[in-house]
Amino acid sequence: MRSEYDHRAIIIRRFTRSRLACRPHSTAYALSRPFQFAARFIALLALAALSVAAGAWWWLAQPLALPSSPFVFDVKSGSTLKAVARDLTAAKVLSSEWPLVALARLRGVDRTIKAGNYEIVDGVTLPGLLRRLTQGDVTAAALTILEGSTFGDLKAALAADPGVKPQAASLPDGELMAKLGITGLSPEGWFFPDTYYYATGSSDLAVLARAHRLMRERLDAAWANRAPDLPLKDAYEALILASIVEKETGRPSDRPLVASVFVNRLRAGMRLQSDPTVIYGMGKRFDGNLHKRDLETDTAYNTYVRDGLPPTPIALPGQASLDAVTNPPSTPYLYFVSRGDGTSEFSANLADHNRAVAKFQKGAR
Repeated sequence: MRSEYDHRAIIIRRFTRSRLACRPHSTAYALSRPFQFAARFIALLALAALSVAAGAWWWLAQPLALPSSPFVFDVKSGSTLKAVARDLTAAKVLSSEWPLVALARLRGVDRTIKAGNYEIVDGVTLPGLLRRLTQGDVTAAALTILEGSTFGDLKAALAADPGVKPQAASLPDGELMAKLGITGLSPEGWFFPDTYYYATGSSDLAVLARAHRLMRERLDAAWANRAPDLPLKDAYEALILASIVEKETGRPSDRPLVASVFVNRLRAGMRLQSDPTVIYGMGKRFDGNLHKRDLETDTAYNTYVRDGLPPTPIALPGQASLDAVTNPPSTPYLYFVSRGDGTSEFSANLADHNRAVAKFQKGAR
C-alpha cells in the first residue's frame, strides 16, 4: 500500500507533464498571430493594388474629351513631351499635363517624341495619343512638305500618294484657293513645310487645308512680332520675301544675313537681283543653267529688270525664313555671292562684291 507522500508525488509529476506538454502548443499559437496579421495585410495590399490597377486601366481606356473633332495640333522640332503636354492642356485636350508625361516616363518613351502636324478625332485615348506622338502615328499615312519646294511639287506629291483621295488635283488654282477660303491669291507659298499625319483615305484638299492653316498661323505670328520700320507693306509681302530667302540659301547661319541684304536693298530702292526669282519666272524653260540672256529677259519674276518684290512667293518658306525677314539683323550688307560650299560671302559695297565674285566664282585671286 502506497504512502501519502508517494501519492502526492505522482500528482505533481502528472501536473508537470501536462504543463510541459502544453508549452509547445501555446508557443506556436502565440507565434502564429503575427504571421496571420502579416498575411492579412499583404492580402489587403494585393487587393488594393489590383483595385488601383483596374481603376487605372479603366481610366486609360476612356476617350479624351476633345474641344473639337478632328483636332489638329503641331509639334515643333525639338519640342519636349512636357511642352507638348502643356500645350495640349492649354488647348483643353488634356485636363492636366502630368498624366501624359507620367505614362511616357513609365513606358520609357518620354524622349522619343516626333515632330509633325497631327490630327486626332473623337475616341482617342491617352495611350493612343502617346503612341502617335512617339511612333509618328504609325496607324496613319504621312506627307512631308520640304522647305523651299513649290506648290507644284506639293501637288505632285499628293497626286502620287496612294493614301490620299484626290479632290484638289484637277482643280484650277483659283477654285482650289476658294475652297480653302482664299480668293484672289496664288497658292504658291501658302502651305507650311512640315510632316502631316492623316488617316488613309483623307482627301488632298483636307491635307492642303491643314498646311494652309498652319502657314497662316505662323505667318500671322511672325508678322505680329516683326521689327519696326520694315520696308514691307503687309504679311503677304513678308511671305514673298521669305520664299526668296528660302531659295537663296539652305545654310541656317546665312539665312538672317541674306534677309538683311534684301531688306537693305528694298530700303535703298535697289533691285533685289535674285537668281531664284528669275528661275521661277522661266518655269519649264529653265534647263539647269542660268545665262546672261535669262537675266535680261523681262518676266514678272525677273528682279534684275523689275523693281521691288515679285508678284507672288516663289516657294514654300519655313519658319526660319519667316523669322529672318520679319526680324532681320542690322547689317551694312547689300551684296552676297556663293562661296561654292553652301555658304555665302557678304559685302557692303560693289567693289568688295566684285572681288568676292572674282575669288569664288571665277577662280581669280
